[in-house]
Formats: sequence, C-alpha cells, structure tokens
Amino acid sequence: MFRHSLFASALLVTVSAGAPAAQEPPPGERIQNASCTTCHDTRPIQVQALTQEGWLARIRVEIERGAQIAEDDIPILADYLTLNHGPLPDGAGRDVLLTTCTVCHDLRRVKLHFVNAEGWEETLVAMLNEGAQLSERDFPVLLAYLAANFGEF
Repeated sequence: MFRHSLFASALLVTVSAGAPAAQEPPPGERIQNASCTTCHDTRPIQVQALTQEGWLARIRVEIERGAQIAEDDIPILADYLTLNHGPLPDGAGRDVLLTTCTVCHDLRRVKLHFVNAEGWEETLVAMLNEGAQLSERDFPVLLAYLAANFGEF
C-alpha cells in the first residue's frame, strides 16, 4: 500500500506539473550509449537480467574486449544496468519476459507494475494489441510468472 501511495503521489505531481521538459538521460545511460552501443545495440543488454556483481563482471569482460569505459564510470554504469536491466526471479516465464517484454520495455518498468493476475492479464492483452510477439502457449506461462513475482503486495 505504501508503495502505491508514493506512486500515486508522484503521478499526481507529474500530471499537475504538465509535460516535463526534455531531460538529459541519466549518467549511466549516457555511459551505456557512449560505450556499449558503439559495438552492439542494446538488445544483448536487455536480455541478461544480471545482478550488480554480474554487471560488474560483464563490464570488465567488455573492457578486456576493447570497450572504452573510464574506471570511474564502471560503478555508475553497473548501477544503471542493475536498476534497469537487473535480476529477475527464476521460474517459468522468466525467459519469456526477457525475450518478449524487453523488446519494448526495460525490466524496471515491469518490476514497478504491481497489479493482480487480472491486471497483468489486461496488460498482456493490451501489449498483444500493440504488437507484442507473445504466443498462445507462452501467454499463461508469462501471466503466472508476472502475477507470482510482480503481483499486488
């Protein structure tokens, strides 16, 4: 309930203030765009769902491969990647989420969408109407995963 109240308050402030002015991307996103995406697009990032330690290790591997990331930028980038493309609970549906939902959304958006199973079903139907590539076979698997891990609290 507390989380929903904070979200509702933030939403009210945002709506009351009108459309936000164009903002600079956060530092971690700027680092990602300046370093990671010089060799590949964001898709390999979107499907990993690593922990903070996992992202730090991945960044080190990429630096060994030639990625140009300043030492001071490593923790900033790892924090950004963990927040937006961070870990997910294990379970059936995890891979479906990573291969389907992350085509359009980062994991942070999914993790902040706390609704019951009916709400998740409505969300998935809406996403299908928007063109999401979710098969009939994967729909109930993903729905159960989202409701179990990101349901109402």
